[in-house]
Amino acid sequence: MIRKMLLVTTAAIALASSALAQSSDGAVKIGVLTDMAGTYSDVSGKGSVTAAQMAIEDFGGQVLGKPIAMISADHQQKPDVASAIARGWFDTDGVDMIVDLPNSAVALAVQGLAKEKKKITMIATGAPELATGAQCSPTGVHWVYDSYSAGKTLALALTRQPGDKWFFMVMDNIAGESLQKATERFIIPLGAQVVGTVKHPLNSPDMSAFLLKAQGSGAKYIALGNAGSDLITAVKQAHEFGIDAGGQKLVAIVAFLTDIKAIGLELAQGTVFATGFFPDQSPEAKAWSERFLKRHGAAPNDSQAGVYSAVTHYLKAVQAAGTDESSAVMAKMRELPVNDMFARNGKLREDGRMVHDTYLVQVKTPAESKGPWDLLKQVVVIPGEKAFRPLSESDCPLVKK
Repeated sequence: MIRKMLLVTTAAIALASSALAQSSDGAVKIGVLTDMAGTYSDVSGKGSVTAAQMAIEDFGGQVLGKPIAMISADHQQKPDVASAIARGWFDTDGVDMIVDLPNSAVALAVQGLAKEKKKITMIATGAPELATGAQCSPTGVHWVYDSYSAGKTLALALTRQPGDKWFFMVMDNIAGESLQKATERFIIPLGAQVVGTVKHPLNSPDMSAFLLKAQGSGAKYIALGNAGSDLITAVKQAHEFGIDAGGQKLVAIVAFLTDIKAIGLELAQGTVFATGFFPDQSPEAKAWSERFLKRHGAAPNDSQAGVYSAVTHYLKAVQAAGTDESSAVMAKMRELPVNDMFARNGKLREDGRMVHDTYLVQVKTPAESKGPWDLLKQVVVIPGEKAFRPLSESDCPLVKK
């Protein structure tokens, strides 16, 4: 009788431990922390929420026999607001992973908090190199692009002759500063000369004063270190001032398909930029993009496609790990290759960088476009190991030297 009771008790403990290991609170919960009404609302926003929901639905709505729940919020472009939301999600709402995180300062703040709480963050829209560099985290993931890859691609694409003059017009924040530094890192060794810089506030309704300084510099290239509504405003007003007609060339260090749509082909045609995803990169990407378009009303950019890919990979890792415990899930995310509509044979490194091929694309002319969202054509594929900062140059404390 005693032996039988011991066996029953042992079995009960094992079942309880198994249930606890699978999911700490009976569900796997994902938070989409994004910009719903600000500068990056079209870049991320409702589109990122839609992408995450599609990933959950395509996974079957459950993992480890438990439901997959999703919550979303607007961080208002404020690191303190974002941190307060994330803290509440972690401490009260049982969120296991936060994804998207447009705005570099927001992304770094939330990643730092998640490190403290031993929770996972997956940056899809933010660009800070610091997230996989000096401020890397054992539970932090950078999925789509960063300032290093954007600057390197732009430099390789545009700096053809020694002595080209560049002028930088960037956001007055950590993102704008990092985009400029990343680009200078590659153009200066190729002979480029930086003749000036001007910084503008985030979400500027009028770029006139900044553009006049850029125009007066005589630079061949005016590099725009912004995105979303700021990039759209800058390009449209630059055209009004005749900057392009005067022989100067606007170049976007970071741009998104949704930005190009808002600018219009007439003004944006010929623009070259790097992207981690565009709808015509493969049959799988095109099919998924058509599904997204029908649901969201706009085609996906690389950040929104990245949210779908990141959430899908996270759920695969939870399934493979048999638990939603962060360190176990992170180990599986690094172990499993990324193969989906976003990336082929992508790899998550120990510094948190997901390495994948990127694409140098050019905006089509109105005559080349065959539909409302047929905006980009591929120039060249850049292998992931060339697009992103190599581990040999990393200052991430997690990287073994």
